[in-house]
Amino acid sequence: MRTYTLIAGDFVSTGGMDRANLALASYLARQGGPVRLVAHRVADELLGFPNVRFVRVPKPAGAYLLGEPLLEAVGRLWALRTLAEGGEVLANGGNCAVPAANWVHYVHGAYAAEGTGSLLRRLKGRVSHRLYLRGERRALRRARVIIANSERTRADLLAATGAAPERVHVIYYGIDPERFRPRAPEERREARAALGWPEGRRVALFVGALGDRRKGFDTVFPAWARLCEREDWNVDLKVVGVGAQREAWEREARERGLGERIQFLGFRKDVPALMAAADLLIAPTRYEAYGLGVQEALCTGLPALVSRSAGVAERYPAELRELLIDDPDDTAELVRRLERWRAREAELAPHLAKLAEALRSHTWDGMAAAIVDLLERERDVALGRRGGS
Repeated sequence: MRTYTLIAGDFVSTGGMDRANLALASYLARQGGPVRLVAHRVADELLGFPNVRFVRVPKPAGAYLLGEPLLEAVGRLWALRTLAEGGEVLANGGNCAVPAANWVHYVHGAYAAEGTGSLLRRLKGRVSHRLYLRGERRALRRARVIIANSERTRADLLAATGAAPERVHVIYYGIDPERFRPRAPEERREARAALGWPEGRRVALFVGALGDRRKGFDTVFPAWARLCEREDWNVDLKVVGVGAQREAWEREARERGLGERIQFLGFRKDVPALMAAADLLIAPTRYEAYGLGVQEALCTGLPALVSRSAGVAERYPAELRELLIDDPDDTAELVRRLERWRAREAELAPHLAKLAEALRSHTWDGMAAAIVDLLERERDVALGRRGGS
């Protein structure tokens, strides 16, 4: 194989885009050709391949904002060298403007996070957004071919950057079908017992950062408080995630007498085990280019309430559209969706099982192979044009 140089912040197993980057790098490494990874962090499993070279880019003070200019500078040097050697280059979003391939996991031009916390934190957020937006436009306008992780992402980046539509292709994220698989009733009981969750109560999960409003916890909390006023609402909420607002939410839960109904679990590495024990995932996101966590839940057969605007919502069949939230700001709608789920849990199960089977058939290797095939075909077309001229 030709040399592949991949430019991204991280190639690790945490986070949607980082996990996807890791999957592509792992696939390429196993093909045996030279692989260069220009990044801040790389998983140890990749460093064990003799054909993988890690070009480490510093991240001053642990801040991505400070590391971005360095990543772009180092990435551009290696990208130009790789292209001169006849190799292939794939950058992520706005992190490196080169005439090569670009993989878009998040469109900064589609969403500006509403700042929370101190004045300094909000100012940093605004500055970061402007810088990322500028880099995104520059990089995507220069890219030869662009890969989007959903149709929603494709539409957003076309609107935000003016990229030519024929250059933008959609390839969905893959999945680890063994790690995220439907569980038998006995396995679910064992998972609950291991976590200390009572068997007689339903459990809903919220997984997401608590540092801004993008993931929608500020809609989930009042909806849950309203439902818990009812004696027949026998569902507890487990919150997985950290962020600047976590302590404030925990304090409000205690003050409102919801300490037993809303439990904050913090950062967890055992999300598959939590999904195996839970009954529902709630994700009323205000912006989600795709939503790997929702896909992972669906692959275990877990119903997931998610915003209709999220990229992963494109994968829902008509029979499960009632799980899609029209307005992530509407607490009353979320309450109705939750009540509807509770009433129709058994009816939804066979449709969820069918969707899980379909999603699990598109593995991480399948995704990576589709990306490589696209880039090779695009390269052949470009060479054919040059030869014809």
